[in-house]
Amino acid sequence: MYVPNVSVKVDITSLVGARLVVKGTAIETINFNVKAKLEERERKSQMVLVGFSLSLATKPSIVKFEVEGTATLTGKDTEINKMLEVDPETKVPYVFQRIYQYAFTAMYLLSTILNAPQPPHDLLLPHREGVPVEDISVEVAAEAMTPPSEKPQETGAGTVGAPQ
Repeated sequence: MYVPNVSVKVDITSLVGARLVVKGTAIETINFNVKAKLEERERKSQMVLVGFSLSLATKPSIVKFEVEGTATLTGKDTEINKMLEVDPETKVPYVFQRIYQYAFTAMYLLSTILNAPQPPHDLLLPHREGVPVEDISVEVAAEAMTPPSEKPQETGAGTVGAPQ
């Protein structure tokens, strides 16, 4: 889902790529296993900051990529909440599709440097074709999906009732 009035600024804080197999191994089919985590870190009027981590590994084990960072969503609160909703088709929050588009570029460059298979550019999009994906799992922190009206109230000393 594209929400035109929401800006998503992605900052990558950590990027790791490792080639696990020596070049020259003949492999016909490569599957990608994906593990992702999305956690809301801060919410203000018309702004939400979420932390993310993304791990892609091939099966058989040829290469592994790990990306961590933050995404800042700005726009109207109702529109931001739409971006945080889970896509019923892919079971992934819509904002993660935008995060992946940004992270894909970094992983693609790393795969070129490592002379390893590139991750698919359309991995989290519905109706994807191309490289098979064996497993996609996204862990979403419960707080990230809580509507603002149900969020704990902030005080000068910190957030009351927030998980530690």
